[in-house]
Amino acid sequence: MKADSILFDLDGTIWDSTEPAAVVWNQVAKRNPSISDKVTGEGLKKVYGLPLEEIARRIFKSVPEEVALQTMEICVVEQNPYFIENRGALLGDVEKVLKGLKEMGYRLFIISNCRAGYIEAFLEAWNFAKYFEDIISPGISGKLKADNIRIICDKWNLKASVYVGDTKGDGDASYEAGVPFVYARYGFGSTDQFDAVVDSFEELLEEPWSKL
Repeated sequence: MKADSILFDLDGTIWDSTEPAAVVWNQVAKRNPSISDKVTGEGLKKVYGLPLEEIARRIFKSVPEEVALQTMEICVVEQNPYFIENRGALLGDVEKVLKGLKEMGYRLFIISNCRAGYIEAFLEAWNFAKYFEDIISPGISGKLKADNIRIICDKWNLKASVYVGDTKGDGDASYEAGVPFVYARYGFGSTDQFDAVVDSFEELLEEPWSKL
């Protein structure tokens, strides 16, 4: 298969926003004296990629689910402007790779499980909007990753996409949507089911999916 497009997960695949996110989440949590949980970057890495509601339950264990969800909703709004100045870390020479993939003729998209504004904050912080034709998330569509993969493929008439992500959930969504999965083994998660694997973002330029 010769892919015509690459659909990217964001967290753990392109970007690590966990440290600046932890700063904001702790600031928000301190406003509620009933929350005793300490948010860390490492703790967020273990849950990134899950639906946000599940992240809230796992991070804010000291309070009832309703409070955890309300707190999370504040966190995901307040973190976006913070990311513009406190950008986190790119997972490799991302701009070089994105530019190279575009020059090779690939169409690039981001599909991530997040609220509206999160992907946009990443693109603004790093000035990367020029590399991507479209983005989608549950905050934009109201749907999770498998459906959002289908939406992007249908909207842009993509015939041979691959999805690049770093978790089992990414792979499950890819297969549910009927798209081959390229596992970013350098990322936050782990899985033993994939069609191709890369151990660095730079390896994407080697077109591992060309052997599928």
